[in-house]
Amino acid sequence: MSLVHEIDYGTPASKSEKLVTLTIDGMKVQVPEGTSIMRAAMEVGNQIPKLCATDMLDAFGSCRLCLVEIEGRNGTPASCTTPVADGIVVKTQTERLKQIRKGVMELYISDHPLDCLTCSANGDCELQDMAGVVGLREVRYGYEGENHTKLGKDESNPYFTYEQSKCIVCNRCVRACEEVQGTFALTISGRGFGSRVSPGMDEPFLSSECVSCGACVQACPTATLNEKAMYEIGTPEHSLVTTCAYCGVGCTFKAEMRGDELVRMVPYKDGKANRGHSCVKGRFAYGYATHKDRILKPMIRSSIHEPWKEVSYEEAIAYAASEFKRIQAKYGRRAVGGITSSRCTNEETYLVQKLIRGAFGNNNVDTCARVCHSPTGYGLSQTYGTSAGTQDFDSVEDSDVILVIGANPTDGHPVFGSRMKKRLREGAKLIIVDPRKIDLVRTPHVEADYHLPLRPGTNVAIVTALAHVIVTEGLVNEDFVRTYCDWEEFQEWAEFVAEERHSPEAVQQYTGVDPALVRGAARLYATGGNAAIYYGLGVTEHSQGSTTVIAIANLAMATGNIGRNGVGVNPLRGQNNVQGSCDMGSFPHELPGYRHVAEDDTRVLFERDWGVKLDDEPGLRIPNMFDAAVDGTFKGMYVQGEDILQSDPDTRHVSAGLGALECLVVQDLFLNETANYAHVFLPGCSFLEKDGTFTNAERRIQRVRKVMAPKNGYADWEVTMMLSKALGYEMDYQHPSEIMDEIARLTPTFTGVSYKKLDELGSVQWPCNEKAPEGTPVMHIGGFVRGKGKFMLTEYVATDERTGPRFPLLLTTGRILSQYNVGAQTRRTANVAWHPEDVLEIHPHDAENRGIRDGDFVRLESRAGSTSLKAVISDRMPTGVVYTTFHHPITQANVITTDFSDWATNCPEYKVTAVQVSPSNGPTQWQEEYEKLSRNSRRIAEAAE
Repeated sequence: MSLVHEIDYGTPASKSEKLVTLTIDGMKVQVPEGTSIMRAAMEVGNQIPKLCATDMLDAFGSCRLCLVEIEGRNGTPASCTTPVADGIVVKTQTERLKQIRKGVMELYISDHPLDCLTCSANGDCELQDMAGVVGLREVRYGYEGENHTKLGKDESNPYFTYEQSKCIVCNRCVRACEEVQGTFALTISGRGFGSRVSPGMDEPFLSSECVSCGACVQACPTATLNEKAMYEIGTPEHSLVTTCAYCGVGCTFKAEMRGDELVRMVPYKDGKANRGHSCVKGRFAYGYATHKDRILKPMIRSSIHEPWKEVSYEEAIAYAASEFKRIQAKYGRRAVGGITSSRCTNEETYLVQKLIRGAFGNNNVDTCARVCHSPTGYGLSQTYGTSAGTQDFDSVEDSDVILVIGANPTDGHPVFGSRMKKRLREGAKLIIVDPRKIDLVRTPHVEADYHLPLRPGTNVAIVTALAHVIVTEGLVNEDFVRTYCDWEEFQEWAEFVAEERHSPEAVQQYTGVDPALVRGAARLYATGGNAAIYYGLGVTEHSQGSTTVIAIANLAMATGNIGRNGVGVNPLRGQNNVQGSCDMGSFPHELPGYRHVAEDDTRVLFERDWGVKLDDEPGLRIPNMFDAAVDGTFKGMYVQGEDILQSDPDTRHVSAGLGALECLVVQDLFLNETANYAHVFLPGCSFLEKDGTFTNAERRIQRVRKVMAPKNGYADWEVTMMLSKALGYEMDYQHPSEIMDEIARLTPTFTGVSYKKLDELGSVQWPCNEKAPEGTPVMHIGGFVRGKGKFMLTEYVATDERTGPRFPLLLTTGRILSQYNVGAQTRRTANVAWHPEDVLEIHPHDAENRGIRDGDFVRLESRAGSTSLKAVISDRMPTGVVYTTFHHPITQANVITTDFSDWATNCPEYKVTAVQVSPSNGPTQWQEEYEKLSRNSRRIAEAAE
């Protein structure tokens, strides 16, 4: 077994090829130079006792259990921090070592509460284990003297407790917070006997800077930090590996169960996206899966003004099918359509688009990716030839310069954000392009080298200005461009960006950014070594979202930062399966694998396999569906796992469109805002009840494994099959693996994907086919998928959304760490302890001009509508810009956003809305009515329960 990349228990092995030979307990072992003695001992099957060492952390050598003897050397060095040397002879078990270890353990146990039998970590405690390993059977010391056994217990965190009396001050939690998470929220306070772990300045965990990622809990070798579920349910007795259903990082977890009850989610150390780390959502916020709000039985009603009626699946499916048939007979084949979900599996999404194309007979299918990353698909397919990011997450470890634009990784993609921070602490340089001072601008031991606080809506101008500096100062990687790109197109692009109107000085009038900062950032990106770009919805959710993606792709090509580790263009996808829903053919103009419906050869391939004639005309996009509904030509919709009323822009227009439908079928976990307009409700499954796959932001296809039976009786894919059969188009699958086999058969980038391969390898990144049987971590090595890389001109066109006397401020939106998307999942967990409501961040100058104090209710108004929420005065915002999140339905942030959208994809312009902020007496009338309705619904649910 090669140890070149080992990370277990101590100093990592050197990347050199030099091997050293040593003897451990009479057995010779050969390992790479730099390996720790502890790790080398593991190669001969010798597990040296330890407490402070763990495979997630750098070696520390404080517990004094892993001591060894080395012939010819004095003392007993710690094996976790001592590197191997050629020819040394090591003994791990001598009488001297036995006595030392037993004495050390006796001191630990003597200052530990005598509650081993009742301790919640019983059977899962390294302290207990090590006491047995060293042969400790009795403790000679009593509690007569000074001890820590009566120290208090902090239960402030909703997910875990901190029992100081059980702490052995091994530092593992502190080091996990620093090395893995990068928050530095924990420290060792006091000295000597008074030393103890302290969150912040001796604060309770909940009010400290702790982000509840769980790294400290995972690292703790005792029950000092312990999950509350262990008290309530008990020790788990079996587990399954599955994939998180929150953001696009795609963390792998061991779902540890007791019977059919989930005890805890433990980050899986072999997970290639998360490498054993987690965030507060994936680790702890799974309670929504068993929340009392879940709807577990189908319901129907003939009018949205009538009460719901619980029915059987057969009746609900029959009713929905008859309504769709009636609508098509009356209004035409294209009068119905559907929306797939980026929260559902690839297999479930694939079946919904197949149902719409095969059973409805049209291409009126779209996905929530329309409103987030559709510009990514368009921009990268035009320039590089693929609709996806170029790297794997491991690539960041080889980056010398990281440019983050329109993304907030520490809140939106926290596990990858932690990996990025680790690389920055190691010396990588950082450029932030964002109106707001996100955490990465300045966080413990990380500070951006350049922060470009541009005005919302001017991304194209700023990225083209960066290109202007690179071209005019001769920083282009000409060898790369001549070899891999179209040279004539490059020359045309270079002449375009070199024009004086694109200089940092000229565009300052739009961007508001100091030209010196732009020039410095451009030089750093072009000359700083391996440079990677990471971007998010702050790039795509603009009227020029596609243009900005193209401009970013141009920048990477011009500097040669593509096609190897440490570089690339990396979209940070918002939901767990945004990439997958796009791959599966959820857009109205594309079949699975991003092939146009008008291509005869492609269409014939699917027609033969599916046994049905397919429409060759692209269908309606989501905004077009609403337009057509209002116009009276679109009358039926099947919505899989999306709350479009809360998530889509211009809420009034969406509600008008939904209200005009004659049949709306919603398949979801909860009666969400969209379901207020539904005629049929089909209960959905949580990720814990699913078999299938998700595809994350790095194109990684990973298994989702069912750890409990569907609480609603049927898996989502089975319900879709039932509806399709009732519509007259029968599908026949016995298991989701058969659906993946069909996907692989019809989709070139998935040709080599199967459940068997995923089980063997853990995951693969597409393309996975004959050329890359184990997947493709890094794209475009040695050339672009489309052939030559394509440079495209990126003219800055100001958004039609302008400020003025009536609406002088710009509103931009984003996410917060503890909440997710529209909050349907996280609001039904204890995560509300950190973010119970959406607030409006406003600069002190703008607040003072309006007579607004911190915590005041304010009225937020745009041309589209108004809402009311509390203000938080913050210098994270520049003057003239305000910011809010969209996690709570009572805020209805999308009442404010307009219908402006990206020119190429119709992705809404969430990030730029002209608004006015003024003092308010409290919630608006409709918010009060909504709250009254919510309270009513809760009372009814509680009474029913």
